Amino acid sequence: MSKKGWSIAAAVIVIIVLGVAFWLLALPGPMSFAQGGTVQLADYNGANPTGVPAELAKADLVKRGEYLAHAADCVACHTAQGGQPYAGGFAFNLPGMGTIYSTNITPDKKTGIGNYTDQQFLDALHKGMRADGQHLYPAMSYTSYTYMTDADALAIKAYLFSLPPVHAPARADNLTWPFNHRGLMAVWNAFYNADSRFKPHPSESAEWNRGAYLAEALGHCGECHTPRNPAFAMNNRHKFAGALTAGWRAYDISSDAKSGLGTWSDKDLATYLSTGHADGHGGAAGPMGEAADDSLTYLTPGDIRALVVYLRSVPPQDTDLPRAVTVPAPDSHRQGVTADLDPRGEKIFAGACASCHDWTGVSPLSKYATLTGARAVNDPSATNVAQTIINGVNRKTAQGVIFMPAFGEAYSDAEIAAVANYVTARFGAQGAHLSEKDVASLRKQVAQQ
Repeated sequence: MSKKGWSIAAAVIVIIVLGVAFWLLALPGPMSFAQGGTVQLADYNGANPTGVPAELAKADLVKRGEYLAHAADCVACHTAQGGQPYAGGFAFNLPGMGTIYSTNITPDKKTGIGNYTDQQFLDALHKGMRADGQHLYPAMSYTSYTYMTDADALAIKAYLFSLPPVHAPARADNLTWPFNHRGLMAVWNAFYNADSRFKPHPSESAEWNRGAYLAEALGHCGECHTPRNPAFAMNNRHKFAGALTAGWRAYDISSDAKSGLGTWSDKDLATYLSTGHADGHGGAAGPMGEAADDSLTYLTPGDIRALVVYLRSVPPQDTDLPRAVTVPAPDSHRQGVTADLDPRGEKIFAGACASCHDWTGVSPLSKYATLTGARAVNDPSATNVAQTIINGVNRKTAQGVIFMPAFGEAYSDAEIAAVANYVTARFGAQGAHLSEKDVASLRKQVAQQ
């Protein structure tokens, strides 16, 4: 090939590489799937989708901020296990990167945000910038909160400043190189933080726009339920397709009929969002259980309906999750399971699980303990089944306490793998093949605070 030919070939390769890199790095926004364009909020002629619902329109600023803080689920990430609410110390264990600890957002002037001005607070929520000018890591969901209006953000600030100050110094992050250099976040933000407030879609209904604001600007659903690209940004080309988050499986919540919400009735979906459980679909545990109890349960019925409308509109994202088995298992433990399973799984289930969950998977004690139809049991990765066995469930809901003891200290990694594989094989669509090593990895991802 001539020198000119080599030059042309090299140029083509460079163009292709740059094109692929751009495609990987430049991602669509969270609402780019919607039809029609957007308008500035001030130019929108429909009902204002931001702020609090009509029931709280005349409430004082702190009361409005309390509602919005629940909708944004601030307490979940800013409260360590057993710690004071909003005092920080919650650990984000990031495989391959290290650990980040959330900070104190009570109005303590020495260790919290008591000295933050309004603009500094807005910069933290919208730009991911601390008061000292240092960049926050996107474990803080500012790439979602950036869509929040100034008025709503400052209402949340008013609520936080009404709380008792807690003296709780920040714990030092423990990140590996190069992730321990906060300055690199400036480059990341240039690609992945829109730094733009919510813009309604006039072609969509007022209820859709309200649901979009709740899901994207406040509830930041995509932070857990949308997979990440190679740069760890939300890949909205696969919006709400599900992802592994903090060692738990956040399931597909797109409109897909197989692995998503396509077969859920509006009533079931609304019930699940407002209570963390829906008959025939199972209950929430882990981070989703916290989201249900600390955030979604506080939303008004109208806001829950708006969320349902919005979730219904998200294009289907097919995954390999099989359709849920909704038929109870045979009454006898001697039926319905192949012989190649580790016998320890059945033995442990008999001794520790069957009395509550029953051999059929339909609990005689509580609907919350029924396994039949639960997505976790029908997930062949058995991730959430294993995590539930390790960590248990202890949810305090409006319907009462939902409790399952944690067995993480009682059983070895191999034993937990065996019982998780048994549960998915007996009650689910496809048996899991968790190994001892898999369970050890899951434990580390939700290590104690």
